[in-house]
Amino acid sequence: MTIIIFILVLGAIIFVHELGHFLFAKLMGVYVYEFSLGMGPRLLHKKGKETEYCLRLIPIGGFCSMAGEEVDEEKIKVPKKRRLQAKKPWQRFLIMFFGPGFNFIFAIFTLFFVALIWGSPNYEPVVSNVTKNYPAYQVGIEKNDIIKKINNHKISTLDDVSLYLTIANPKKETTIRVKKENGITKTYHIKPKKITEKGTTSYKYGIGLNSEKKYGFLNSIKYTYIKTGSLFKQMWITIQCLFTGGIKIQQLSGPVGIYSIVGEQSKAGIASILYLMAFLSINVGFINLLPLPAFDGGHILFIIIEKIKGSPVSQKTENMIHTIGLFLLMALMVYITFNDILKLF
Repeated sequence: MTIIIFILVLGAIIFVHELGHFLFAKLMGVYVYEFSLGMGPRLLHKKGKETEYCLRLIPIGGFCSMAGEEVDEEKIKVPKKRRLQAKKPWQRFLIMFFGPGFNFIFAIFTLFFVALIWGSPNYEPVVSNVTKNYPAYQVGIEKNDIIKKINNHKISTLDDVSLYLTIANPKKETTIRVKKENGITKTYHIKPKKITEKGTTSYKYGIGLNSEKKYGFLNSIKYTYIKTGSLFKQMWITIQCLFTGGIKIQQLSGPVGIYSIVGEQSKAGIASILYLMAFLSINVGFINLLPLPAFDGGHILFIIIEKIKGSPVSQKTENMIHTIGLFLLMALMVYITFNDILKLF
């Protein structure tokens, strides 16, 4: 069942992403050779008027193959005006952007649906309980304290609390500022407690956060707005920490790690699976917009360069850079997957 859910979750996210590219390519008049879900050998395929629609064996990945992406123009049998590179910069921008854009739209609707049907978790950073004999209890943090700052970072939501406690250096004291029920503000310096269970080491402060749920249409809209912004913030801070060393590459997860997470979330019910799907969809969209070769953001970067210099970058040069970027990306995925497998043991 976990395998089925894993395939459905990743398949939905990839389908939505490629659908965004596909629809805008068609809208802009670009000839699309193939719209494929999955990688490897074909399982099913159907030829449309122009495009071949395929379902492939390996349920990780997918692609929308457009005319004009090839290096050798002599091999292109499609009229020049139907090729990607023949389109205006703003048209190419929309084609590249709306792959990630559809991921964001999909995530927003999914979060709203979950909040509307199952209710939304409270997003206010209020302490619901403090575990005895843990650092937070020992320094004086109490139930109903409102967390205002962590290591001088402003706290607005529960996600902010989780984010800044996660990236805090566990070997150093964490500064937590709270507002008491009587309105007094206090600052505490806490070093988390090291816990080792079944060979896995974690660091815990002993702070429980309010998990009370809210319901209603308007609250669902408000929650979706706040949660979407919070997830974008998490991604931005995570990327920053990767460059500054606050988060190590070993802490990242690939398909194997996601499979493990799907297995855990599936035990919690449909709402948890849908939330994970929204979370991963925003992750995929955000990462794809990074201005790096082989990503959609890399293609957008070349469009911006074209607008600045007044002429396009050589197609062969651009394709070579994207090919190198894709090779490095695959090498990183192999490394991350290897680490994910090691974590299982």
